[in-house]
Amino acid sequence: MEGLVIAAVFLGLVVLTVSMAVKLVPQGFKFVVQRLGKYHKTLGPGLNFIMPYIDRVAFKVTTKDIVMDIPSQEVITHDNVVLVVNAVSYINIVMPDKSVYGVEDYRIAIMNLVQTSLRSIIGEMKLDDALSSREMIKVRLKEAISDDISGWGITLKTVEIQDITPSDTMQDAMEEQAAAERQRRATVTRADGEKSAAILEAEGRLEASKRDAEAKVVLAQASQTAITKVAEAIKDKELPVTYLLGEKYINSIQDMALSDNAKTILIPADLLASIRGMLGSNK
Repeated sequence: MEGLVIAAVFLGLVVLTVSMAVKLVPQGFKFVVQRLGKYHKTLGPGLNFIMPYIDRVAFKVTTKDIVMDIPSQEVITHDNVVLVVNAVSYINIVMPDKSVYGVEDYRIAIMNLVQTSLRSIIGEMKLDDALSSREMIKVRLKEAISDDISGWGITLKTVEIQDITPSDTMQDAMEEQAAAERQRRATVTRADGEKSAAILEAEGRLEASKRDAEAKVVLAQASQTAITKVAEAIKDKELPVTYLLGEKYINSIQDMALSDNAKTILIPADLLASIRGMLGSNK
């Protein structure tokens, strides 16, 4: 009975020793091994052996790309405009021992490093440049932090600027400015239209006046020609002239009688005498 107990204890110790000595590392991870409290080696994926009771796996580190969200923060530009900026970074741990022994918490360290670098980079830029130069900010940000985190055994694969937006107060001011600019453009456009219309109207009046003047000149010339020809035709004879004037006078009275607005027809008291005079008769 006593022998069975000893055998069971020995078998248990063997199983425990083997389990402590054999380490199966899954793909995508690396194990950091310490020997008597000091870094000893790093185990890669697959079957590995360590010294039982002396060595132990202190850290299990992923070798897959890690996505880190950088929280939003307020940044002041060179022209004193407050922007709200956030980013995302993609890192890869290439040296697990440095990542666990070189910094207390690499996630917090990288997050603070990115935020500090963003404040520094955008603080040197004006508002318009910051809003339109994401690629340049990305390049400068990567250059600023790559060397620092390489000392922790970490590679920065890329960093992306997710959002760069003015603060709420600044957005309200920008909207008011944009509305004022649109109103100014509309006023200028309306004024230009009114100016063009006034110029065209004045040019039209000028052209009409010129045409009226030309027409009056033509009529005057025609009247002059007609009078000249009549004078040459009648010479010193009064009867033809008297007849023509009487005919014009009678036609005018007829036109007045036919008009819708005519209320009274004016007939000379000495109409018969006037007609006789027109005809050159003394009877």
